[in-house]
Amino acid sequence: MAGKKLIEIKDLTKEYNGNIVLKGITLDIYENEFVTLLGPSGCGKTTTLRIIGGFEQATSGTILFDGADLATIPAYKRATNTVFQRYALFPHLNVFENVAFGLRIKKSNATKSKILNFFRKNKEINTEYDLTEEQIKEKITRMLKIVGLEGYENRSIEKMSGGQMQRVAIARALVNEPKVLLLDEPLSALDLKLRQEMQYELKEIQRKLGITFIFVTHDQEEALTMSDKVVVMNNGEIQQVGTPIDVYNEPENKFVASFIGESNIIRGTMIKDFLCTFDDVNFKCVDKGFKPNEIVDIVIRPEDIDIVEEEKGFLVGRVDSVVFKGVHYEIEVITDKRTFLIHTTDYHAVDEVVGLKWQPDEIHVMETMEWL
Repeated sequence: MAGKKLIEIKDLTKEYNGNIVLKGITLDIYENEFVTLLGPSGCGKTTTLRIIGGFEQATSGTILFDGADLATIPAYKRATNTVFQRYALFPHLNVFENVAFGLRIKKSNATKSKILNFFRKNKEINTEYDLTEEQIKEKITRMLKIVGLEGYENRSIEKMSGGQMQRVAIARALVNEPKVLLLDEPLSALDLKLRQEMQYELKEIQRKLGITFIFVTHDQEEALTMSDKVVVMNNGEIQQVGTPIDVYNEPENKFVASFIGESNIIRGTMIKDFLCTFDDVNFKCVDKGFKPNEIVDIVIRPEDIDIVEEEKGFLVGRVDSVVFKGVHYEIEVITDKRTFLIHTTDYHAVDEVVGLKWQPDEIHVMETMEWL
């Protein structure tokens, strides 16, 4: 469960040469959350991450980190670390020295500061990173065990697989014990099977360490698999914030419904509470609070449509195409009004006449947003 509020983003904007990339986003992030910023390329998700990490400056708005204004804190002093898409490892260093790099830099800085403070007799020195070699070794050994690379300390980076290199990059970022780990599409360079394995491993690492992860991706499966909270973005704005189940089952607008998974999106009318109509047929639903006869968008997920005998269906159509997807068939059925996409484990032949049916809670009604 999420802890206390850690990051508060308030009306954040970013402009590049007259192009507005972020349009006043507001978002709260809590301790121990796995938060994913999800959206298409150019939606502003990476820019948001870079501003939090100190790689970019906001045009306006504020970000509070543990109550402090991030704009007043230099990037190197922020309690964040970043894992990049392309690892950014040092090929001439082995695994141990790659992970140790940040600790040695901070140790060096702490030692220099200690000497200067001694001679200047000014404020007390912070010796948090004035670590001994034994302490550095203990930290690295623990972190490599957490990321599944115990025993790889002396391995050359050039002899590591893509997934192993990404684990090294994650260990290097985490060994400094940041409060927040920022991950900028870190799995996109991996093949499908390895990417799926790393999704589960990243979530397990986050659970073990109990720190906040902010993950950027355009991959819906990654977002749904790993996240406690998904932030769906488009055109520099947040479209919806919620749990993976929320954003999948209860999309707030047409963009979210179409971007998160596959959907049948239909223009209809909300006759009254719990009753809508489309394709000249009235349907019971579980939605309410709309104006009488309000024009709405209606979503029915492909897996929520049952193919039944013709006389038992709400609508009747003809099977137009059948594609085997491994765990289900993807079937398109053409009615006299439209084409429905259906996912089912039951085979139906092309040109078969079938009925289509669903339950009231499998219809989701949304306000229309023409600009989307």
